[in-house]
Amino acid sequence: MSDLTWLIIAISAFVAGHELLSHPLRAPLVAKLGDRGFMLVYSVVALGTLGLAVQLWKAIEPNRLWTAPHWLHIICVVAMAFAAILFVGSVTAPNPALMGMPAGGRPRGVQRITRHPMMWSFAIWGIVHIIMSADSRTIVLASGIITLALFGAAMQDGKKRAQNPAYGDHMAATGFMPFGAQLRGRAAWGSALPGLVATVGGLALWALLLWGHPLVIGLPALPQL
Repeated sequence: MSDLTWLIIAISAFVAGHELLSHPLRAPLVAKLGDRGFMLVYSVVALGTLGLAVQLWKAIEPNRLWTAPHWLHIICVVAMAFAAILFVGSVTAPNPALMGMPAGGRPRGVQRITRHPMMWSFAIWGIVHIIMSADSRTIVLASGIITLALFGAAMQDGKKRAQNPAYGDHMAATGFMPFGAQLRGRAAWGSALPGLVATVGGLALWALLLWGHPLVIGLPALPQL
């Protein structure tokens, strides 16, 4: 089999392992191994499959399938700023959508943009890198990340709602898609503000990523004039 086929298998194993361990296998494994034992198994599977996928990605020669126009490159850079704001907002405020977090209270910060800000930050990263890299290896790797983020978020909603009917109120007040609540008239557009911490922290993270991209990846993230 080709390295690309092995990469498809590895990233599929990463996604499948995460979903199986996060949902149907979590309760029986926790009952048998305890929380720490389960986290050890989960970490070994996740890091092992993702690490293998990354190593396979590095070994494959990039083959550019298209070249994104300059204007699309600018949009992707701006999209990454949005993703960085969502990510920082997701880790600086408790989110009822996360497992183990209680449902209740009004959505705040980036939760008013999407109830899954972290997952969407990963998905936007994947979409941007598919568009800009345009090579087979990155399309496979990023597609796995996108699938894991969005399918995992949908599964998370179902599990949370089954465990706690009050979570349905949080779902009704928020949107799965970014700005979904505003587009459906559930929330005012003026409420879709990420907040100061998420905005400043996200823009700082975005600037750090732009600066570090050529050092780590070897390619500039900003469009060349």
